[in-house]
Amino acid sequence: MELENIVANTVYLKAREGGGDSNKGKSKKWKKILQFPHISQCIHLRYKLDVRYSYIIDQQPIGRLLFRQFCAEAKPEYHKYNVFLDSIESYELEQDEQRIATAETVYKRYLQRDAPEAVDVLSLEIIEHCKESLESGNRELFNDCMAAVKTFLAGTPFTEFQDSMFFYRYLQWKWLEQQTVTYKTFRMYRVLGKGGFGEVCACQVRATGKMYACKKLEKKRIKKRKGESMVLIEKQILQKINSRFVVSLAYAYETKDALCLVLTIMNGGDLKFHIYNMGGEPGFDLARTRFYAAEVLCGLEHLHYLGLVYRDCKPENILLDDYGHVRISDLGLAVEIPEGESVRGRVGTVGYMAPEVIDNEKYTYSPDWFSFGCLIYEMIEGQAPFRARKEKVNFIRCV
Repeated sequence: MELENIVANTVYLKAREGGGDSNKGKSKKWKKILQFPHISQCIHLRYKLDVRYSYIIDQQPIGRLLFRQFCAEAKPEYHKYNVFLDSIESYELEQDEQRIATAETVYKRYLQRDAPEAVDVLSLEIIEHCKESLESGNRELFNDCMAAVKTFLAGTPFTEFQDSMFFYRYLQWKWLEQQTVTYKTFRMYRVLGKGGFGEVCACQVRATGKMYACKKLEKKRIKKRKGESMVLIEKQILQKINSRFVVSLAYAYETKDALCLVLTIMNGGDLKFHIYNMGGEPGFDLARTRFYAAEVLCGLEHLHYLGLVYRDCKPENILLDDYGHVRISDLGLAVEIPEGESVRGRVGTVGYMAPEVIDNEKYTYSPDWFSFGCLIYEMIEGQAPFRARKEKVNFIRCV
């Protein structure tokens, strides 16, 4: 058994080393696997897929890339609008102390009428509003500008894009995306961990060499525990997510014995391990805590933006990648909240459950902020704020 573990670890480590290389790890038949069909085979997809600007450009990375290539190469007069949108995104991500200076640069370069790169689809009202608010450094300063430019691009430019070879290439990618995924699509490596419904293995896509984590949910266990709806909800939720701060679903398929979810691989362990098992006193310094908390916050905000409450924010569910960044994982307890409504459910992990969850009251997103606070406390202090179930419940009800 020990020898088998050594061999499995060695093979897995070699696969990981090749996973970052564009050529290593690929099947010798990768060109055949990823060969585009003739356009006549996929032209029908334009009548089956969502072909709105808001979907193709804002939600599909390959659609965004191809539209920008179309603007830069086929219609250079549209390219400046994409550059302007990039400048707004950079402004929004700028540090507070630098944002005013960046706002002035964006205004002079794109909003002044005599500027060589002036954006000519903005109304005088929008431009004047931006000019008057430059000193505020407000992150939403250019929101109206962005909306106006996107409205313009969604018109004639997007219509022209749909009649171009760039759009046909998008359909070819979508055709490839719809091809059946099976266990033969991947190489399987060693077990990374085990859960209630099965195990998680490292895997590698044969066509690209990219590494993932394959969560195998055994059908017998699912049926025995009556977890069919829970597994289906988790898959549906994962399909909606598109954030670098939440573990994402790349593929899904089934075998005779298991349902398989192929997810972002996180090789750095979880926060619980780093808090308690990295030597020295448990816990992190404030700078490290602030860094992890900021990334978890971005993940929670993305889930809430999609109308999802997570309900299981704890150190074990926050995973690190090879570069030290974190992602939220294990969305088995997440639930979608209909707009304008609230939900009820006593679910979560003892020590991280909000008062309204314990008392079985209705709630929206507040349980996530309570458990997020518990997570921050644990990262700083090196221990959970509520040690035992009895202490936790009594303390919360006192609050």
